[in-house]
Amino acid sequence: MTDQMILSNARIVLDDEIVTGSLLLRDGLIAAIDTGAQVSAGAVDCGGDLVTPGLIELHTDNLERHLSPRPGVDWPHEAAILAHDGELAACGITTVFDALRVGSIASPTGMGYKPYARALASEIHALREAGHLRISHHLHLRAEMCSQTLTDELDAFGPEDRVGLLSLMDHTPGQRQFVDVDKFRQYIQGKYGLPDETFAAYVAELKDLQATLGPRHEAAAVAAAARFGAALASHDDTSAAQVAQSAAHGVAIAEFPTTAEAARACRAAGIAVMMGAPNIIRGGSHSGNVAAASLAQDGLLDVLSSDYVPAALLTAALQLARLTGDLPRALATVTSAPARAVGLTDRGRIATGLRADLVRLRRVGETARPVSVWSAGQRVA
Repeated sequence: MTDQMILSNARIVLDDEIVTGSLLLRDGLIAAIDTGAQVSAGAVDCGGDLVTPGLIELHTDNLERHLSPRPGVDWPHEAAILAHDGELAACGITTVFDALRVGSIASPTGMGYKPYARALASEIHALREAGHLRISHHLHLRAEMCSQTLTDELDAFGPEDRVGLLSLMDHTPGQRQFVDVDKFRQYIQGKYGLPDETFAAYVAELKDLQATLGPRHEAAAVAAAARFGAALASHDDTSAAQVAQSAAHGVAIAEFPTTAEAARACRAAGIAVMMGAPNIIRGGSHSGNVAAASLAQDGLLDVLSSDYVPAALLTAALQLARLTGDLPRALATVTSAPARAVGLTDRGRIATGLRADLVRLRRVGETARPVSVWSAGQRVA
């Protein structure tokens, strides 16, 4: 039986324009686009609301928040995954790359962390295969260079795991995001309350790990991305030299470059620049790095990520539209641009033949409310 729906009298956000018209959805795909405000029999009257492509999230820590809602609390995983899935759907996100850390540390300072990604990925897969997840889930493996177990953890994954993105993460104090060690001190001691001597021992431990295993781990992670068929991302590039190294590895996406210099080098190297949506909303970086809005004004921002607030993705795109005066282009940072960056050719735009991943939006002050959300033609929120 054919599964069919018509959305009429909508302001449809296309690649470079907004048109009033109707969308015919059939068997999970966009079957036709017609112009005009008429409402045919049996159609959903959108009342002039915006209809956009479903949002695509490449980097989010949101699942971790559901897994551990308080320090030391391990929430039941199925419940956490389902809550995460439902929250994203309600925010208009129809494709997510769930970020899972690979690479762990057994530390005498008490600051270690254990492997978890393989088991959690299997739980996500099981829920997806059973049809319990509302939106499309892929994996983003965050490969920690400064760790002890990265190669073994990567070896537990294969091409069948839908790893679509692998990022090269190096949080060693004294470089990248934490080039200022005092910023690292504020973050770690503020979060965990470490005394000065324990913090100093932890910093020394991390620097030793990076020096002894970092190059080997970086090579293993680059090779793993090729084995998975995953896009490769850098993280917190600070200088043109670091971007050159990323380009040599075949990096497609630079997650959160910390300086305008690095962003310009990414543009010259053909690497897509991803910035955090909270950075746009707050008017700057919470850690003192380059402001995403300034990169957008200079034409150096390609992709937005909600990072730690799922609802930020849509709000930031609309704020970017006010900044640039170009709604289709602003929405592309959360739809077509992330799809293109990870090689998803079946979504991210409203065009015939593509997945019917759609969001109906209604303005609420300076933001908008997702009135309805469809994933592959099925309403999920």
